[in-house]
Amino acid sequence: MRPSGRAFNEMRDVSFETGVNRYAEGSCLVKFGNTHVLCTASWEEQVPPWMRNSGKGWVTAEYNMLPRSTHSRMRRERDKGAGGRTQEIQRLIGRSLRAVVDMAVLGERQILIDCDVIQADGGTRTASITGAYVALRQAINWGMTNGVIANDPITDSVSAISCGLYNGSPVMDLDYDEDSTAQADANFVLTGSGGIVEIQGTAEGDPFSEEQFMTLLGLAKQACASLTEKQKAV
Repeated sequence: MRPSGRAFNEMRDVSFETGVNRYAEGSCLVKFGNTHVLCTASWEEQVPPWMRNSGKGWVTAEYNMLPRSTHSRMRRERDKGAGGRTQEIQRLIGRSLRAVVDMAVLGERQILIDCDVIQADGGTRTASITGAYVALRQAINWGMTNGVIANDPITDSVSAISCGLYNGSPVMDLDYDEDSTAQADANFVLTGSGGIVEIQGTAEGDPFSEEQFMTLLGLAKQACASLTEKQKAV
C-alpha cells in the first residue's frame, strides 16, 4: 500500500490554471497533488551573446524554491547563490523545452521561463517541466497574435513524470514520502508523440534490473500520455 492510498499506476490529482499572472506573456499554476509550481514565460528581444547573428532563438529557464515551500524555512538562494541542485534542475527544464522548439523559426529572440515552487511534496522538477510547457505554449500564442513571430516554432508538446520502486514495487508519480525512501527513482521527460527527451534514473540501494526499468518506462509513457491530454485541454 502506498502512503497516499493510490494504486501503483495512479497519479496524484493534476491541474493547470492558466493566465494567473497578468503581466507575463504566458503563465500557469500547475499542481501535482501537494506540489504547486508557478510557471511564467517572458519574451525578450535578444539572445545570449554567443548566439548573436545566428538567426536562431533560445529558450531558457530559472528554477527556485520559495522559503516555505518545504517543512522548514530555507534561505532565498539570492542570498547564497544558486546551489548545484537548482542549477541542474533549471538546465533540465531548459533542455526539455528546447527539444520541442524550432529555434530558427523563433528567430533571434528568447523566451525565459521562471518556475517558482510554492509548495513541494516531491516531483517539483517534473511538475515544473509540465507546467512550463503550458506557459511556453501561451507565450508563443501571444507572440503570433501580436505579430512578434509569423509562424509557430513549437514542434511537439513535452511533459515529465517521476516513477520509482517503492517497497520493491514500481509506482507512478512519487510524492515526498515515497521519494525519500524509494529503492530507485527515475524522472522521465517525454514528448507528446512519445519521444524520449531525457531520463534520470538512480538506484538508492541495490541496483535495479533492466526489466524493472522497462516497467518504469511503461508507467512513464502512460502518465505522460495523460498529462499531454490535460495540457491540450487548457
